[in-house]
Amino acid sequence: MDTRFAWMLCVLCLVVTVRAFTQEGFKEVLLKQLGLSEVPKLHKRDLVDLVIPDHVKNKYISMLKRHRVKRRALPSLAGILRGIPGNAGEVLYSDTTTRQNLIFDMEGRIPKNSEVTMAELKLFKKPLDRANLPAKQSHRPISNARVSVYWVQRQHDGTNRTSLIDSRLVPVRESGWKNFDVTQAVHYWLRNKRREPMFLEVWIEGERVGGHASEMAKAVRFTSQDPKDKALGKPELVLYTLDLEDYGGPGDCKEEVVMGKSTCCRQKHYVNFRELAWTQYWIIEPAGYQAYRCSGGCLQPPSPLRRFGYGERACAVAESSPLPMMYLVKRGNRTEIEAAEFPNMIVEKCSCVTDG
Repeated sequence: MDTRFAWMLCVLCLVVTVRAFTQEGFKEVLLKQLGLSEVPKLHKRDLVDLVIPDHVKNKYISMLKRHRVKRRALPSLAGILRGIPGNAGEVLYSDTTTRQNLIFDMEGRIPKNSEVTMAELKLFKKPLDRANLPAKQSHRPISNARVSVYWVQRQHDGTNRTSLIDSRLVPVRESGWKNFDVTQAVHYWLRNKRREPMFLEVWIEGERVGGHASEMAKAVRFTSQDPKDKALGKPELVLYTLDLEDYGGPGDCKEEVVMGKSTCCRQKHYVNFRELAWTQYWIIEPAGYQAYRCSGGCLQPPSPLRRFGYGERACAVAESSPLPMMYLVKRGNRTEIEAAEFPNMIVEKCSCVTDG
């Protein structure tokens, strides 16, 4: 097959897949990827007592990290945002989990005309206090605890919605700084901010099911934001940004695209899964994502060339990347969670393509 023709076919496939992210168009793409004829009939009750299995959570986090590595690299350090002093950052204990709330004042901290390319949450793990270890040892040794970071979105009705951001195993007996990738949480905050801080929640759980694993996990302690906590190493949020004046992504739209005056470029287009009626119970993670779309005009070929079969040139998707997702599936009376990477969900580059 002719190389140029093959490339054109590839581009056209991308155009069909990603050109217009209308609700119906997006639904059609997603159902096709899953091999489904219609959206599963899911309700809020399907989420009650639903636990994300560790192997599914690990698979999703692994795909997320691989996805972020492929994105823009070599960021520059913008600054460190420290926790708000006061009665913030309380630590809650239960039989199976320790939850630590964190609050970061983001307003005015991100430079104008810049893009957050990476964000790290740094937590200091306190030295192990052996008095917190369970007296009775298990025949199956436990050396780690599962630490997960969630972004918390506060709803207008006073309830909270959480989205899993990062998760890893932390050695129970080691102390020192532990880093978590919270880039996605900062992007969520930028999208949903209502002049309020960014809320994160840290969950500390057993590395596996069982009472002994839960008791071992309770021995893991991170320094909190509470001023009464005199331990060294308060939680820190480190942001890495790119100055768009110097390092802006080539082909991204500027303001004039809204007026229809721009040449072919990539325009921001956010898909919010929490606001779409057919995805709010089906798709668990992510809460939404920046899909982008292609906008603007293209220079047209001169009239003589059109007589030789050259059609009009249109702004279309030239490159795309996948999106990791966690979603529910119904198998008879059972509801299960799966994780998969869906191709061609994010527009990476736009270019002018000749029709025909």
